[in-house]
Amino acid sequence: MSIQDAYNRWSATYDLDRNLTRDLDEAVTRQTLANLRCQSILELAGGTGKNTGLLAELGQRVYALDFSEGMLNKAKAKLPSGNVIFGVADISAPWPCKNQSIDLIVCNLVLEHIADLPFVFAEAFRTLIHGGRFFICELHPFRQYQGTQAQFQDQQGRTEIPAFVHHLSDYIHAANTNSLTLESLNEWWHEDDRDKPPRLLSLMLMKSRR
Repeated sequence: MSIQDAYNRWSATYDLDRNLTRDLDEAVTRQTLANLRCQSILELAGGTGKNTGLLAELGQRVYALDFSEGMLNKAKAKLPSGNVIFGVADISAPWPCKNQSIDLIVCNLVLEHIADLPFVFAEAFRTLIHGGRFFICELHPFRQYQGTQAQFQDQQGRTEIPAFVHHLSDYIHAANTNSLTLESLNEWWHEDDRDKPPRLLSLMLMKSRR
């Protein structure tokens, strides 16, 4: 099953399933971004909109992209109007954004499904204004080393969604190669993660001002 087909199928239960990674990601994103205010925000793979509502509070305009129409339809139902524009797009291909047009890019729980990590960072650099920021929150590589990956259970059984392992050094190298300066790097645990490796990795990158 393709990644796109898997997420279309998962969209029916995504918000209802017990998912500590999803819940922690939402909390981390709110904690990290709550005090920012932006003219334009690009949300990559926003899914069912768990973070889109927050971004709509922070930005005058929000462009929420996902390649799963099932996920986008769920998000649209939560935010039927206002300052959010939804679009179907595959972030592993050129993004439907003008050069230097975005203040903040937000990317949550999707890069494990992207083979070409440097391409995403190159598109972020192209799309961001000078001084713009790129926030990433992803499944921690340490969890991937243990075999953890996105999966869901429905009436057709358990589905593991294809994933690629990106090491911490891969993120840093992709940022450096594309002139994105690391402002912060954090590791996050859910309250149920006792004596376990960190569940999430977050980075805040900035496109250098000129």
